[in-house]
Amino acid sequence: MKEVSRRDFLKYCIGSAAALGLNLTVLGKLEQALAAGGNAPPVIWLNGANCTGCTVSLANLFSTQGPTDVADLLVNTIDLAFHPNLMGAAGDLAVAQLKNATEGPFILAVDGGIPTAFGGRTCMLWTEGGREITALEAVKELAPKAAVVLSIGTCASFGGVPAGAPNPTGVQSIGRITGVPTINIPGCPTHPDWVVGTIAQLLAGEFPSLDSDGRPKVYFKRKIHDRCPRKEEDKAKTFGVDVRCLKELGCKGPETKADCYSRLWNSGTNWCIGANAICIGCTEKGFPDEFSRFYKGQGRDDEHEDDDGKKKKRDK
Repeated sequence: MKEVSRRDFLKYCIGSAAALGLNLTVLGKLEQALAAGGNAPPVIWLNGANCTGCTVSLANLFSTQGPTDVADLLVNTIDLAFHPNLMGAAGDLAVAQLKNATEGPFILAVDGGIPTAFGGRTCMLWTEGGREITALEAVKELAPKAAVVLSIGTCASFGGVPAGAPNPTGVQSIGRITGVPTINIPGCPTHPDWVVGTIAQLLAGEFPSLDSDGRPKVYFKRKIHDRCPRKEEDKAKTFGVDVRCLKELGCKGPETKADCYSRLWNSGTNWCIGANAICIGCTEKGFPDEFSRFYKGQGRDDEHEDDDGKKKKRDK
């Protein structure tokens, strides 16, 4: 893998400033921080209840200048200490790296929701001293110690698909479990630019401005429908019709905040609506239950019967 210098990373951020949502002030501070040298805080990346889709999405980050891809970004530029999918170490060696990284300031990134039922034993992350460590135990221990906690994807940010009804493993978000304020970067999966841009701001010593749901405002300040290029077009009555607005077919663009309409996915190839698919609201709290009621009475807030037949309210 080609080593990427911090100068290369700065060039990448400057060249992609508009796409990453970085203003001149942030770029100036980033340049000063990188020029000052020193070690960047190590990143500890944990995978909870997820499909690894957010890591796969990040793997679609490609550039002709540094970082060339997500592994380059995390390993050579930012100092990745632990990531079960990207690191070469395994077993005791991997756990030792994680422990060493927590001796000083570190960034905790969590991809996936955290199961709480059965003592959290439906999601194990590593073995330590002959004992299995659950995701629940890991985030409770590490989040309060971290300089910054990043919730990567909707599952980590709000619960997402794993927390959908009936949620048998009791999945919850990182912030709700730990009580620690988190930077939520939702999406199913999240867009690589949202993650890289947020990390660049943190390296510059700036904490991103967040909305009421803990999301960076620069990426989640406008509803998709407000800027959708199909907004003023005729309404589609059936799927598979180019150009027409998909609102009457159930598109959640009018309720969803994200900049997919201008950012596009897979290195600018396309986006959901551009492919004649509806927006499903994947960056919003309550996704998927509150955005896709295929079955009556299956929303996350609806009453359900427990094992004793008693009516209870589902957790949000």
